[in-house]
Amino acid sequence: MREPRDVHATGPTLEPLRLAIRGFLSRLPPGLSEFILFGLKQAWACLFGALMLFLIIATKLVWQPEWALHRYDALFLAALSIQILFLRLKMESWDEAKVILIYHVVGTLMEIFKVHMGSWTYPEEAVFRIAGVPLFSGFMYASVGSYMARAIRIFDMRFTHYPPFALTALLALAIYLNFYAHHYIIDLRLGLFVATVLLFGRVRIYFTLERKARWMPLVVAALLTSVFLWIAENIGTATGIWLYPGQTVWHMVSLQKLGSWYLLLYVSFVLVTIVCKPQPPDTPPKSGLHG
Repeated sequence: MREPRDVHATGPTLEPLRLAIRGFLSRLPPGLSEFILFGLKQAWACLFGALMLFLIIATKLVWQPEWALHRYDALFLAALSIQILFLRLKMESWDEAKVILIYHVVGTLMEIFKVHMGSWTYPEEAVFRIAGVPLFSGFMYASVGSYMARAIRIFDMRFTHYPPFALTALLALAIYLNFYAHHYIIDLRLGLFVATVLLFGRVRIYFTLERKARWMPLVVAALLTSVFLWIAENIGTATGIWLYPGQTVWHMVSLQKLGSWYLLLYVSFVLVTIVCKPQPPDTPPKSGLHG
């Protein structure tokens, strides 16, 4: 296995902050320092999603119906601005942005279909919308792709026993189509759950926190990530950003949605691997990696 190295350079602007954080962590016990560093890097990786969640909560608290700009439109313009800023600051590459754009389109198409089928609704007005779906919703899907692309770089992720791309693409396509088809035929998600384990069950993700590589099974990482997305979804519905049938009074989103997020993560991951191709642990690290 390759010798892990520090690949988490942040660029000249953030270098003083990085050094200050490392100085603080160096005074802590190693286990605690590593745990905190893991959390900080995860937070940095999911920055786009965190900003979106912050804006959803903030607009719920301050937005007034009589304002000229609709809340949904403000979210769309803010999300677009954040995406442009990420590219200008080189926090995402243009290749990654293209894949995230594809995921944005894929997610928006599914939103249009699901809203048409009555799976959920967007109760507020918007100018930037298609078939009842405000365009900011696509950025919620894009934030998942952004997190995955950034996490692969920030943690210098490497993979063992990774299956051929053709098989992963077929699984992702089957998962995506099932989100549509289950409205007309039997829901195949139980079989798809099994398929994710059969295809990815042997895959280990090796990631670097400082200089020592750690590993986690990919299916466990997907499950844990889906839990956080389910929590974020509960926050979203609590702010009324979208509503499921019967949520005139808020209640917790069904645990069934956690399974949906778990499956959707594989669609996201396969799209991201088009650019961030999974590398084995003994692959030499690339230079110039940044968060």
